[in-house]
Amino acid sequence: MPTKIESAEHVDVVVIGAGPIGLACAIELKRVGRSARILEKGAILNSLLGYPTGMEFFSTPELLEIGGHPLASARYKPVREEVIDYYLGVAKHERLAICPYERVKSVTGSDGAFHVHTAVRTHPCNKVIVTTGFFDKPNKLEIPGADLPKVIHYYKEPYPFVGQNVAVIGARNSAAKVALDCYRHGANVTLIHRGEAVAESVKYWIKPDLENRIQEGSIAAYFNAIVSEITKSAIHISTPDGERALPNDWVLAMTGYDPDFEFLENVGINLEGSELVPQFNEVTHESDRPGLYVAGTVCGGKNTSRWFIENGRNHAIRIAAHIAGNPIPETKSQGQP
Repeated sequence: MPTKIESAEHVDVVVIGAGPIGLACAIELKRVGRSARILEKGAILNSLLGYPTGMEFFSTPELLEIGGHPLASARYKPVREEVIDYYLGVAKHERLAICPYERVKSVTGSDGAFHVHTAVRTHPCNKVIVTTGFFDKPNKLEIPGADLPKVIHYYKEPYPFVGQNVAVIGARNSAAKVALDCYRHGANVTLIHRGEAVAESVKYWIKPDLENRIQEGSIAAYFNAIVSEITKSAIHISTPDGERALPNDWVLAMTGYDPDFEFLENVGINLEGSELVPQFNEVTHESDRPGLYVAGTVCGGKNTSRWFIENGRNHAIRIAAHIAGNPIPETKSQGQP
C-alpha cells in the first residue's frame, strides 16, 4: 500500500533552507508576528558543514550576525566552527521550528493557500520563502575521468593529501586557499587555471602568498591551461606549449557551485538570461509567483558572489516587512551587489 502523506500544522510561512539566511527569515517573521517553519533537505546549516575544517570567514563577526544576537569571537575573522555554533545557538534561543532531512519535492497552491510537499508530509501555509543557496551543485568537469573517485569538489582538510601529487583546478579564493593549505601540509601541488593569472578577486592577503609560492617554485602552476582528461595516475592538460600529462593522485576541482536551478523552476520561479537569475522584485524579494519569495545567494543566479551572509541577511528584513504589510525598510545592501 502507498505510504500515507500526513499534513503538518498550518503556519504563516514555510522557509525552504536552514542556512543562515533561512534562519534570519524565520527570526524576522517572528519579530512581525508571523509563524514560520523551516524545511531543510540535509542537516541544519548543511552548507556550512561542508566548508573546510577551521575555515576563516572573510567577514568580521558583526557582519555575520542575525536577529540582533552578537557573535562573540576572539578573532577579527571568525572560523567555521565558531560560526556554526553561533547560528545553532541563535536557532535554539529563538526556538525556531526546523525540520532537517526533509527535502521539499514541490509547492502547489497559490498565495495565501500554498501546500509545500515533502516525501513524508504536506505543509500548508500562506507564503513560501526559498533560501536554498548554491553550495549543493558543484560545477563538474565535462571531460573523461571527471567521475573518478579521486576528483573532489568539496575540500575539508589537507591531511589525506600529504605526500601526494595534487592538482588544484581554479585560481579564485577557494582554489588559492586549498593550494596553499595542501602545500603547507606536505602535498606536491600543481595549480591549473584557464585564465592568465591568479584571479584579481582573490583576497589581498592570500593573492601575494600564492603568487610568491608559484614564483619560487614551491607550487607549480599552469595558466591558460585546460584539463582534457583525468586517469587513475595522471591528469592531462592542454597548455600554450602543447599537451602535458602530469603524474597525479588527487584532483581538487575548485570550479565553483550553482544554485539548484531545476528546483527553482519546479517551484514556479522564472529564470532569465545566461546567468539564470530568478525573477523577483528587488525591494520586496517576491518572485513572479505571487506569495513566493527568494532570499540570499540564490537571488544572484550563477553570479553567486553577489549576495552572501552580510548583505543577504537584509533580504529577511524586507521580506518579513512585506509579508506583514509594513513599510519596507531601507538597508545598506538594497540594490547593491
